[in-house]
Amino acid sequence: MATSTASQRRAAAKAEYDAFLAACPSRQLLERISDKWVALVLAALGGDGPRPGAASGDEPRPMRFSELSRRISGVSQKMLTQTLRSLERDGMVTRTVTPTVPVTVTYELTDLGRSLQGVMRGIKEWAEGHMEEVLTHRDSYDHRQCDAAD
Repeated sequence: MATSTASQRRAAAKAEYDAFLAACPSRQLLERISDKWVALVLAALGGDGPRPGAASGDEPRPMRFSELSRRISGVSQKMLTQTLRSLERDGMVTRTVTPTVPVTVTYELTDLGRSLQGVMRGIKEWAEGHMEEVLTHRDSYDHRQCDAAD
């Protein structure tokens, strides 16, 4: 029986990932990264979007929890905490605790997180750029459904 190195075993496992299979770990990752809060946290940490006193398209930078909470309108403290923890667990975000009074905690994208943030930026920009067209299609669909019900 031939032996394989750890690198060869990882390459073989990588070739076997298929998100269409229910038990594949890549499906779990896809589920996580397709969450709206994940997309918005990545965008915020990546410097996307308008911010008072800053230009759009800034570079990624560390942010405190309270700053992220203010930046992402509508996210609850619980949901933001869960999202940041899951991103930290997956290696997309680092959490840094600075022993000050009070303690300062910042979150920052890792290289892995930056690679995903670039993809998510495109999806966010697509959604913002095509919203009028989507709304038109929704209205048309709703009218057809209403007419069919009559």
